Amino acid sequence: MIASVLIIVFSIGLLVYWFRYSCILLLRNQAELACSVRAVADNRFHIGEIREGLRTGAELDPLHATLNRDYQVLSYLLRHAAGLELDSFEDQLLVLDYKVMRAWFRIARIAAPIQARQALSEMTSVLDILAGKIVERAGVRNEA
Repeated sequence: MIASVLIIVFSIGLLVYWFRYSCILLLRNQAELACSVRAVADNRFHIGEIREGLRTGAELDPLHATLNRDYQVLSYLLRHAAGLELDSFEDQLLVLDYKVMRAWFRIARIAAPIQARQALSEMTSVLDILAGKIVERAGVRNEA
């Protein structure tokens, strides 16, 4: 009985470790690829403003509300626009990471503001990557 519980706990721990490590690697790798369409995506979303607010130490709740608004717009586009769905496993993993970080932000917002700020930063990175992919798939070009 004890061995079964230890195996389950150890397996869950390894799954959580794999998930976090995979998400960090995806964010690191895809952030480099998303630089080319970032300017176009920033015009349509508030990602630049949120990053600046995180850098300057602004209050977290308005930044979180803005980020959630952008996420709702993004998810609406994904549900209703033809050809913009995120069908790769990596994209689905990033969406799950966004949701996990949103839950972690809600937990850490009061007790651990530094971790809450880091969660918002990671949520912003995920949204930046997903918005860049949508802009790229939609064929929108930077006219600047």
